[in-house]
Amino acid sequence: MILCLGNIGPEYADTRHNVGFMVADWLARKHEAAPWQLGRHAFSTEFKHKGRRFVLVKPTTYMNLSGKAAAHWLSALKLEKAQLLVVTDDLALPFGKLRLKAKGSAGGQNGLKHIQETLGTDEYARLRFGIDSSFGRGRQVDYVLSPFSEDERIDLEGRLEKAGEAVLAFGMQGVERAMNVVNVKEG
Repeated sequence: MILCLGNIGPEYADTRHNVGFMVADWLARKHEAAPWQLGRHAFSTEFKHKGRRFVLVKPTTYMNLSGKAAAHWLSALKLEKAQLLVVTDDLALPFGKLRLKAKGSAGGQNGLKHIQETLGTDEYARLRFGIDSSFGRGRQVDYVLSPFSEDERIDLEGRLEKAGEAVLAFGMQGVERAMNVVNVKEG
């Protein structure tokens, strides 16, 4: 299960905080997934890649309550936490930089914080997509809820593709082997 974080609604569609949704949409288009379906706490779809089933989940709970969707869909799909990958934005990484980890702190990301509180553990994989931290003091909320810059948009599609490849690596090879590929490749 690939839980891609973001906020629902057209006002958030192209914002930095929604890069998780952008990764989900990129994967769905690339792999000709079934149409998105509204279910409990999320939109979902799925596709197959080399015989493996990937379920994409975009929570409808807003970022800060993402744990509701994580818990529900893990249970509904009868999956273990080891089969969960959360895709989210990260202010601490430069734009487009990817970092795949098997576990860890929320690092100030409220969606991850709620998932950890709800699941009772930080032991689930997460793919962080760098959105940079080019904002003035006290402007973090405005920054994450703003669209990517013109320069960033030029590279965004290629970065979404790299994130999609990282998701596939997780699903095909497991988190440890995928980390060796994604994190080394990204430097």
